[in-house]
Order: sequence, then C-alpha cells, then structure tokens
Amino acid sequence: MINAMPVEGIVPDSAAETPADLVIRNGRVHTQDPARPAAAALAVREGRIVAVGDDQDMAPFVGTRTRVVDALNRRIIPGLNDSHLHVIRGGLNYLLELRWDGVPSLRMALWMLREQAGRTPQGQWVRVVGGWTGEQFAERRLPTVSELNAAAPDTPVFVLHLYQSAILNRAAVRAIGFTKDSVAPPGGQIVRNHAGEPTGVLLAAPAATLLYAALAKGPKLAEDDQLGSTRHFLYELNRFGLTSAIDAGGGFQNFPENYGAVMRLAEQGLLTMRIAYHLFPQTPGQELDDLRRWIGSVRPGDGDEWLRLNGAGENLAWSPADFENFTEPRPLRPDKADRELEAAVRLLVENDWGFRLHATYEETISANLDVFEKVSPKLGVPWFFDHAETVSEASLDRIAAMGGNLSIQNRMMFQGSAFRDRYGAARAAGAPPVRQMLDRGLITAAGTDATRVSSYNPWLSLEWLVTGRTIGGTELMDPQCRVDRETALRMYTAAGAGLTGEAGVKGVLKAGCYADLAVLSDDFFSVPEDGISHIESLLTVVGGRIVYAAGEFEGLAPPQPAIQPSWSPVAFFGGYHRTAPGVRQAQAVMEAAAESEEHRQWRAVRGFARGRTTEDEIFDSCFVL
Repeated sequence: MINAMPVEGIVPDSAAETPADLVIRNGRVHTQDPARPAAAALAVREGRIVAVGDDQDMAPFVGTRTRVVDALNRRIIPGLNDSHLHVIRGGLNYLLELRWDGVPSLRMALWMLREQAGRTPQGQWVRVVGGWTGEQFAERRLPTVSELNAAAPDTPVFVLHLYQSAILNRAAVRAIGFTKDSVAPPGGQIVRNHAGEPTGVLLAAPAATLLYAALAKGPKLAEDDQLGSTRHFLYELNRFGLTSAIDAGGGFQNFPENYGAVMRLAEQGLLTMRIAYHLFPQTPGQELDDLRRWIGSVRPGDGDEWLRLNGAGENLAWSPADFENFTEPRPLRPDKADRELEAAVRLLVENDWGFRLHATYEETISANLDVFEKVSPKLGVPWFFDHAETVSEASLDRIAAMGGNLSIQNRMMFQGSAFRDRYGAARAAGAPPVRQMLDRGLITAAGTDATRVSSYNPWLSLEWLVTGRTIGGTELMDPQCRVDRETALRMYTAAGAGLTGEAGVKGVLKAGCYADLAVLSDDFFSVPEDGISHIESLLTVVGGRIVYAAGEFEGLAPPQPAIQPSWSPVAFFGGYHRTAPGVRQAQAVMEAAAESEEHRQWRAVRGFARGRTTEDEIFDSCFVL
C-alpha cells in the first residue's frame, strides 16, 4: 500500500521475502545510535525497526502491502519519553478540564471560561487544573475571584494555579460546602473575608492537600467515559511526539481502581503510548500496609512493553515528603520522617523492589541519603530521586556512590520567579544543577510533572533545558547548568529508557529497537531557541503504528472516537493552545496591546493609575509574578 505522497525510486516488490509493514523515507533521521548517527530512511516490521539507512537501502523491504511514507525531508527523532508525568490521573480527567496551557492572555483565558460555563450542564464544573501560570499571560497576573464570578455566575469554577493556590467562584464554594466553620487541613489555608466567610481563595501553606481535596469534590466521568478520556489524552500527548511516559503515581490515584482505564486499553491493544507506572501509598500511617499488599500481588516488570510496573513511589511515606510551593518556606522535616522512610525502603530493598522518591530540597535529599545508608551502603535495586532543584554537589556524589539516578522536570520554568524571589538569583541559577548531574555519569532523565504544575508539552521542557528561561522569558539558569540540544534530546528519550530498564530497546532508532518515532513540524536542531516550544509532531509512530498525523500527513492515523461528554472543553478548545507559526508574533502583539489598554482602564477606575505612564503604573505590583 504505497502512500499517496511522492515515493520516487521505490517500487513494491511482490517477491520480497521479508517485507516491512512500514517504511519511512526521505527524512533527516537523528538516530542517537553512535554507529550510525544520521540516516534518511528506516523500515519497520512487527513493531520493531529492521533497517536504518539511505532510501535505496529500503528497497528489499518494500512489498505490495508495505506502507511507504515520504517524510518530505523533515527531521525525524526517537519518540519522546516523559520521565515524570501523571499520565494515568491526567487521562481520567482530561475531557473534564479546560486547559489554559499555552494561552497567551488572561483576557483569552477568561473568554474561554465564560464560553465553557455557558455550555456546561447543571451539576457539572468548569475546571482549569494546572499547566499554566500568570507569568505566561500578557497581563502578568492571575484571575481574581470577581472575574470568575462574572464569567460564570452559576456554574462552579475551580482554577488550580501550580501547587500554590486555587481560585474558586461563588458557585464552587457552595458546591464544595465551604462555610464559615470549615477547617483547613494542616498545611493549607482557606482565605476568609472580614466576616470569616471563605473568599474563594485556597492556599497551599505549603502542602497542596487542601487544593486536591477540594478538587476531588467535583463530579467524575463515568467509567466508559474515563476510557475515552484517556484515549484522547494519549492522542494529545502523541501530538507532541510523546511515545512513552513513566507515571509517577500521585495523590488521589489509587491502585488498582484508578488504573482500570489504562489496563482496559492495554488489553484491547489501544494504548498509543508505553507507560511504566509507579505505585504511591495513599494514606498517611498505612504506607507499609499498602507496600506489603502490592509486594504480595505484583512485581516490578510485570506487564508488557506497553504497560508495566516500574516500582514504588514517588512517595514511600508521607512524613518525609517536602513540598515545592516556592512561595512558602521549605517545610521542616518531622521527627518521625526518618523512621518511617527507613521502614519503607528496607521493606522494598528486601523484596527487590525499585523506587523513585520525590525530593525538592537539598535538606530533604541529604537526610534521605542518610536513611538509605543505614539500610545499605548500596541499595542494590534501581532507584532515583525526582525533582532535586537544590541538590548539592556532595549529595550528587553520594547518589552516584549508592547507584541512584535522577529525574528532573521544568518546574522552574513555571515557578522559577517565585523561587528567585525567596532564595535569590544566585541559587535560582543552579536549580537544578543539570550539567553537574550529567558530569557524574548519573542517568538524568527529563520530564514535566504535568498536568497540575507544568504543561504536558515536552517542547517547553526541552526549550528550558537549552535556554534556562522561565515561561515569561526571564533567564534564570546559569549557562554552566544548561545543556546543548543533543544532550537535552537524549535526556528526553534514552535516559528515560534507562530508568525503566529499557535502554536496549527504546530511545534510539536502530535495528531491533521499538519503532517509536516522531516526524517534526520544525527541525529541533536548527529552529531558533524561542521556537523550540512551538514544535509539534506531524507524524507519530509507536510500535510501528501511526498514532498521530497532521499537516501533510493528515489522514494516515486512525480516527479518534467521539468526545464524550459532548460538552467537554476539549471538544471546543482542544488541549494545548495551538498557534500557527506565521501568526504567533502578530497575535501576541494584538493581545498585548488589547490587554494593556484593558488593564490600564481597570486600574484607572480603581484609582491606581492616573493615565498612560510607565509599565510599573500599568501593572498592579501585587499581581506581578
């Protein structure tokens, strides 16, 4: 089945003894294979690559039923692998969420919210759950409660901002049941007015438990709709060239109940990403019970190449966890933390279970390493730290000595300004010290921590690794900590495979490896730095199957099921905000001009501005992030 696009020079051979299922030719293939770093074409059979080379090398693999795709001289890379993505939880809720990821102005975001509220049926909510920050908007601020009330007077609206706060309209406060007598859990704050009534603002101080507990009060999708929601979320991830993810578990993600959708999709052969998942104890005080139950029923490696258990974490016990709300001081470690962590690690090591562990601050990491050393000088199981923004060089040496590795995310792209304001520019310049991690030979895989902090768009993370800039364009990371583009791509492909024991079959395009790849809209290696985050995949292949196709390749991927419920925000706005390259600059200028004038009028009415003056007078300082 020769594709309709030009395939000059390749003729199907009915006598081919071992025809490929798929041949992609006329591309610029970045293989990441030192033996052959570049190629023009590759052939795929039964989900694996069987040949990589020039176009003429593919002739023996083209039979009458081989699909041949002309890549039109576009850049081809190994499929991206997010090493820390809450893909399972994100999939269950994707079709319920209005995404502000990539939206350039608050004005547009509030218009989207108003439109969605108008079509949301009674009893349902409008949810904006992570992936954005006020720094990305032209106005450089968050929405106010009054703006949410004006946009949606009767429909509950819940807007989550990073791990820092949530903003609720009046209807959401009522729906959740917050009253004058409501008590926030430890580490959370319900902001109140002079009469003691909740205003609609919730703060993580520093823990996000209050935010998540409030969000959990909202309606959930029916089981079959969760299946469809997960399919559409995976398709959205495929849009950016993602072909694998390591799921980090997370709060309010129970095993096995909340894993039903991905398990059913795996059984039906409908997964379009490979997922290695971790199990996260949910209830403080019962962590060891959870771990013992899992150890008795499943083992790391159980599953197949599409869905498999990778170990425990990212929390093993609740008490040693720190919180990455950089607007708040670093939390103090409770006395019981070391004891509870030691019990969990000892149990895992004794049963050959690997693990990952959330640790933001050096103080947490060094204390955790002390605990590990009490268990064993070298743990003997695969393990790694997540995040590690302020890890010291001494701790990096200890991690290397103990056989550990690292998974880092672009959270500083979203929260870096808050970090700088608390800890200073000097510390922000090395948070995290990426180059120092790599120099020690540590596997250092990259990811996002989406969907509630950073956006799931991996190209934002790749741009951050290269430029060290926040989403608002502030340069924070020291050049000595940044990496070149080839290194960044390896961190987003081969390194993730190293954390799941798949280094021999994933993250490189060579014979014998999984046929996971992306044909890009722009060449990652030559596009301007500020264009990296605008790259998308035009053709995504996973296990030899075309799972996403756009642009010149549109129509090559199977159609997606209808979006249910039909009023889903995704049905009207999609996921990550799409801006065509040719109109991005013009749109940004128009949006910024409109917002500047609108905000000047807003300030003038309230007596903050006397007219068109300086930028400092245009923007209220309490909204500058």
